Amino acid sequence: MSATDHGLVPDWPAPARVRALQTTRRGGVSLAPYDGFNLGDHVGDDPQAVAANRAALAVALPATPLWLTQVHGTAVLDAGVPQRDATADASVAHGPGAVCVIMTADCLPVLLCNDKGTVVGGAHAGWRGLCAGVLEATVAAMQVPGETLMAWLGPTIGRDAFEVGAEVRDAFIAHDANAVSAFRPGSIDSKYWADIELLARQRLAAVGVSRVYGGGLCTVSDGERWYSYRRDRTTGRMASLIWLQD
Repeated sequence: MSATDHGLVPDWPAPARVRALQTTRRGGVSLAPYDGFNLGDHVGDDPQAVAANRAALAVALPATPLWLTQVHGTAVLDAGVPQRDATADASVAHGPGAVCVIMTADCLPVLLCNDKGTVVGGAHAGWRGLCAGVLEATVAAMQVPGETLMAWLGPTIGRDAFEVGAEVRDAFIAHDANAVSAFRPGSIDSKYWADIELLARQRLAAVGVSRVYGGGLCTVSDGERWYSYRRDRTTGRMASLIWLQD
């Protein structure tokens, strides 16, 4: 990924009119433990600091993003339509002038676009939403065949840091027996190390999205660049953004 003043630009073969940005924690005005470019207004940070960080980000964007109230569900909103209630875990945009944004601090952000550059989307894929079908719902809302889409996986908790209970493994395997390959025995009995990127790739492949880029950016192990809730508990949020250029 190449760097900008506001974060990193995903390295993927998206059409020229598709623009995407992944923020880091570098820069910004938030103080510890949110230092520095925290964009989450729901984590206890000074509201003025968050507003200043969002204002700095806005300089790089064509419109105000649709900031979602994420609840680990599967609802998808249209970022190009005014929303009275922005409770959702994904958004799509079918034209310029709308910015999809996902906030994370361990959960997996997934950005999507089609080959023609006519639709983009972003999804918040924590394990609950991923298991419930948020990626499938996002692809459906994009209203194009999955085979015409490509995806980019942003920073998330890595496979060597994400230990879950047997109930998480069982829930994924109940949906798809192939999910067993994304889990390995954990540090104690009844615990498993989970590969959330592999689980996302499996879910995307099931709806025709086989071209998946990015990955390998562990939030837990890289505290200089990324916020991590599992590592720090009280912490900020990064943003993964995508939009269509006019």
